[in-house]
Amino acid sequence: MTAADARCILARANTPESVRRLAVLDAPDLVATAQEIAPAVAAWCDDAGAAAQLPTALRRDGLDGLTTALHGADTTWCDLPRSLGALDELAGLIARHADSEARLVVLARHADLTRSMNEVLARHFADVRGSLGVGKHRALLADGPLRSASPDPWPKMRHLDDLDLDVWAHGATFAGTRCDPGTRLLVDHLDDVPRGDVLDFGCGSGILATLLARRTGQDPARVLALDVLATSVDATRRTAAGLALQTLWADGTATLAPDSLDAIVTNPPFHAGVAKDSSATLALFADAARVLRPGGELWAVYNSHLPWKARLSALVGPTRLVAQTPRYTLVAATRR
Repeated sequence: MTAADARCILARANTPESVRRLAVLDAPDLVATAQEIAPAVAAWCDDAGAAAQLPTALRRDGLDGLTTALHGADTTWCDLPRSLGALDELAGLIARHADSEARLVVLARHADLTRSMNEVLARHFADVRGSLGVGKHRALLADGPLRSASPDPWPKMRHLDDLDLDVWAHGATFAGTRCDPGTRLLVDHLDDVPRGDVLDFGCGSGILATLLARRTGQDPARVLALDVLATSVDATRRTAAGLALQTLWADGTATLAPDSLDAIVTNPPFHAGVAKDSSATLALFADAARVLRPGGELWAVYNSHLPWKARLSALVGPTRLVAQTPRYTLVAATRR
């Protein structure tokens, strides 16, 4: 979306003179426009890379920072969240913490909008409708927050009997409270992953990190769980409650020291919302040889049609097939 398109849509969605406090969520490109029309602006991003683009004075971090950004806001702008669960959680937080007459404006491409999104917003707002479009984009408008007396349903928890694990997830957490098939393939082989300083890259709900920290002979404090989403880091902390593993909210591994890890495990992200995006995974593969110690191993599970085994062999070192199903492949690459 161009800045001009965004301005046009937002002009139709708001009466600038009436905006007193504006919260901008997951949309760093809209902050400058927000500052032009509102005397008070606060900004928050779930994604660490997007958060880094925010002006320091306006930036609020973490889930506490989200509620702080929303407090008293009479208008909230956000880009369309990556899932219905994320939209539901965000809309509920806005309805509870923003001004009692707050308006929510969700910017999106026409192609990404569904009737289900209106239905989700209607759980939290009395009036939901679409704006006029501009180019390929338009907005969903929600007014009249419904301040429900029922408890916040997010984050959610499910006990997985076979793993004896309480799994927590926020609305944006990959696979929610389930153990998806790719993660399951890795779970079945975790005992073969080297012990020591181990990173779970893209930790999501924290299933892999928690099981790694539980292993016999593994010091939980030497397990690091990293995710680009603040909500996923929070979910991992909840799933790993009682264990001394470390968590890190970061966009990639650039802040990790060279030769600092004995192993990396990952069920890596191949999407950003609904769009295919392998950039974070390829960046991990490219940096793995730097952060792994000589002889350290990168364990990755991915869709079987992807050519990542050859990529890992070139970037990290000799890569062996560990296990394979019709849909998923698990490999281990050893740093030269």
